[in-house]
Amino acid sequence: MIQFQAIGHAETPYSDIANMPIQGAGLTDNQGQLVITPQYAEGLDDLHEFSHIYVLFHLHRSQPGALKVTPFLDTVERGIFATRSPKRPNPIGLSIVAIDRIVDNVIHVRGIDLLDGTPIIDVKPYIQAFDNIPATRDGWYERGMKPTETLSDRRFG
Repeated sequence: MIQFQAIGHAETPYSDIANMPIQGAGLTDNQGQLVITPQYAEGLDDLHEFSHIYVLFHLHRSQPGALKVTPFLDTVERGIFATRSPKRPNPIGLSIVAIDRIVDNVIHVRGIDLLDGTPIIDVKPYIQAFDNIPATRDGWYERGMKPTETLSDRRFG
């Protein structure tokens, strides 16, 4: 058995998956906060030097689904691991957000796409030298719908 304990939670304008952005970074400027449990606040030291962070979180309102889904940005059924659907065998989410500022144990961010109250599992700095891989392929997404014009709906709630 693998167990994780949340290190905090998200405070966002989204109480329901309907009409929430399907991805944050670069697609939305929505603001929110990652409230880190005070016992982990010391771990935020030096994070302010980075512009962006990865946020790993528990998809706490999602139930595991089928191994094939029709993603928001496509009309064709795809294998779950070739999508970013929240209905995963292990309900773990990943987002990249921009840091606005850090005050005590609260990371103020832009580009958030999490439901209010989402448990935060971990935070890691985005490091361009490691994380920006040139000449990649985006699979079916290259032929998909426009992410800035597509919002989530209740299919994956």
